[in-house]
Amino acid sequence: MTITQSIILNIKNVELSDDQFYQLCQINEDWKLEQTAKGELIIMPPVGAISGNRESNFNGYVWLWNLQTKLGKVFSSSTVFTLPNGGKRSPDVAWIANERWDSLSIQEQEKFPKICPDFVIELRSRTDSLSQLQDKMEEYLNSGLRLGWLIDPQNQQVEIYRQNQSVEIVPLPTSLSGENVLPGFILELPVFSD
Repeated sequence: MTITQSIILNIKNVELSDDQFYQLCQINEDWKLEQTAKGELIIMPPVGAISGNRESNFNGYVWLWNLQTKLGKVFSSSTVFTLPNGGKRSPDVAWIANERWDSLSIQEQEKFPKICPDFVIELRSRTDSLSQLQDKMEEYLNSGLRLGWLIDPQNQQVEIYRQNQSVEIVPLPTSLSGENVLPGFILELPVFSD
């Protein structure tokens, strides 16, 4: 493990209930915590300014599209979702269709909602392990994700995840479509320079 990678605690099958994980996050509010479907607890390092700016821009593009269409809810990387497979994950950008979000009670919406987003963006920063992000995307797919983009500036490519399909790898620059999940949404991605 290098100092720039996420720390994965070597505790397999951590026996934390949803409430216990929520409390752990509340007590350690300065830490960004996730838990894999396998029960591994992950402490995520903060991102640098370049990645933070890119993440904010991506969130803004999805938010603006959603403001115009009013088809769902957009969430930032601070939001933890309790996935059906047991993972507790925080995508960099997430979107959930209104009818699915509205099916949750207010109490469920206030904590770490038990729902998988319909759409996510994960942006690889210099501190992220590509294989860990790919595993995370697979967790989303196994939990019902309809469309996901893993944007990888280091390799100048995007991995596109869809239900029941092989991962599609597209080199940058490219134009990404929200397909039938985010109808009419287009994201133009340039070649990244750091």
